[in-house]
Amino acid sequence: MIFLTALPLFWIMISASRGGHWGAWMPLSISAFEGTCVSIPCRFDFPDELRPAVVHGVWYFNSPYPKNYPPVVFKSRTQVVHESFQGRSRLLGDLGLRNCTLLLSNLSPELGGKYYFRGDLGGYNQYTFSEHSVLDIINTPNIVVPPEVVAGTEVEVSCMVPDNCPELHPELSWLGHEGLGEPAVLGRLREDEGTWVQMSLLHFTPTREANGHRLGCQASFPNTTLQFEGYASLDVKYPPVIVDMNSSVEAIEGSHVSLLCGADSNPPPLLTWMRDGTVLREAVAESLLLELDEVTPGEDGVYACLAENAYGQDNRTVGLSVMYAPWKPTVNGTMVAVEGETVSILCSTQSNPDPILTIFKEKQILATVIYESELQLELPAVTPEDGGEYWCVAENQYGQRATAFNLSVEFAPIILLESHCAAARDTVQCLCVVKANPEPSVAFELPSRNVTVNETEREFVYSERSGLLLTSILTLRGQAQAPPRVICTSRNLYGTKSLELPFQGAHRLMWAKIGPVGAVVAFAILIAIVCYVTQTRRKKNVTESPSFSAGDNPPVLFSSNFRASGVPEKYESERRLGSERRLLGIRGEPPELDLSYSHSDLGKRPTKDSYTLTEELAEYAEIRVK
Repeated sequence: MIFLTALPLFWIMISASRGGHWGAWMPLSISAFEGTCVSIPCRFDFPDELRPAVVHGVWYFNSPYPKNYPPVVFKSRTQVVHESFQGRSRLLGDLGLRNCTLLLSNLSPELGGKYYFRGDLGGYNQYTFSEHSVLDIINTPNIVVPPEVVAGTEVEVSCMVPDNCPELHPELSWLGHEGLGEPAVLGRLREDEGTWVQMSLLHFTPTREANGHRLGCQASFPNTTLQFEGYASLDVKYPPVIVDMNSSVEAIEGSHVSLLCGADSNPPPLLTWMRDGTVLREAVAESLLLELDEVTPGEDGVYACLAENAYGQDNRTVGLSVMYAPWKPTVNGTMVAVEGETVSILCSTQSNPDPILTIFKEKQILATVIYESELQLELPAVTPEDGGEYWCVAENQYGQRATAFNLSVEFAPIILLESHCAAARDTVQCLCVVKANPEPSVAFELPSRNVTVNETEREFVYSERSGLLLTSILTLRGQAQAPPRVICTSRNLYGTKSLELPFQGAHRLMWAKIGPVGAVVAFAILIAIVCYVTQTRRKKNVTESPSFSAGDNPPVLFSSNFRASGVPEKYESERRLGSERRLLGIRGEPPELDLSYSHSDLGKRPTKDSYTLTEELAEYAEIRVK
């Protein structure tokens, strides 16, 4: 039970000047330990003109009006009191001197309450004062702690007990103060007129560890067994300190992660989880859990926990490392280069942990690096062989990703050695195989007749490109005499290359065997046959076409139209074509240069372009109609 100590005791006073009024004063409240005694100071006054011979008085308990029959505490006339106060009450003051001080002994809890005094001057001169004193029976000392105790700041804690029993005086001692400080006893202090207290002070500088500490004060009375103890728990205010937090966390992409932050402070802190300045979660609590579902690489980073209250703040960080397979590598660099230049290619990716990066071409490793996110490939002085498809592969223990890229090396044409011409019967086919980048143009030159045929003339030249290789085939029919010289010329923006194509095959061997004399004889026979056939066709055409004149250019007939009698024309052409393919190793149907006219063409004049080309090739074959 707490009693008033620091507040002044208000005495209610009715002035008693000459010709004044009835008046009394006493403490509004007073306290005492159970089993001890208490002296209630009291003074009263009455008008001077009354001048009584004897002054009597009565103390009542809890009511000032006699008609209510309140318990009598003390009565000077009869000494008759209520049974609760028998042997416990007596008057310490002299009523004749207007002193009504009351002593109560052997206090018990039921004696706590209001005490009223009534003055009795005889006859009708009796007056019950409305002013009263409230008695508080206590059994614990009063420990006064400042309203705010802050860690690191010196405080004063006091222990105060009433000392209003003239027969027994308390002695004070501190309990549980070890480590806090040494007490200083100030002794007995008087409050406002009539009440006394015993006080002991304890000075110390609290720490956060002192929060919640039970500090006790004991009041004991010498030569008795009476002891009273009181305790107070220290409410020490202090700033937060983060005491519980994850260490570095590693998690696989897609897994669940929990980050815990716990802080010690008084009052409880405001806990906040943050990342890159963004608040993720906050609450006033001693601990706060941050839940991350199906973490992604984007959630990898440093997370901060901030704890703060009115007395300060603290913060700590934790790193979250999200483990994941490499991303698809990206390739930056020159993908097109000119032969001889230096090429630098950068392959990069992202993963955790860093991957093993490898660049290879056609299963051959060209560069590799371990636990790095970038790989640089340097190709000094690139050649055509460096062109092609490359792969950049990134892998770690969580997976593998790869990216393909192509390096294009541009270079001047190269005519390969497999380029050649082949003759079979009356057909010559020339094969020119060129390697170049970008795609070159190809032309076949017949220098002895100053004739050039390029790939745009698809009647005579067939071209096909495969990768960097361009294959062009020139087909000449009606070549019964010695094969011509053929020069293949290829060019692109990086240069020009020419090569005279060597002859291979049966015709070349045939001309070598028969020699010059045999060649002349064979040629003469061929001329005779051509002349005979020409004359026969001319006569027929003159008969069928009256408009035909001898001055017109006649149609040209080549020996390719000649075939042995008795051999079917279809069989002869198929045999000849199969022979040509076997010689040149050609698949498909290359275009053919057929310099003869069919029977339906007789009598028709060729166009200027076709006639010119026909005439030039006829001149080259030296088969001219006389």
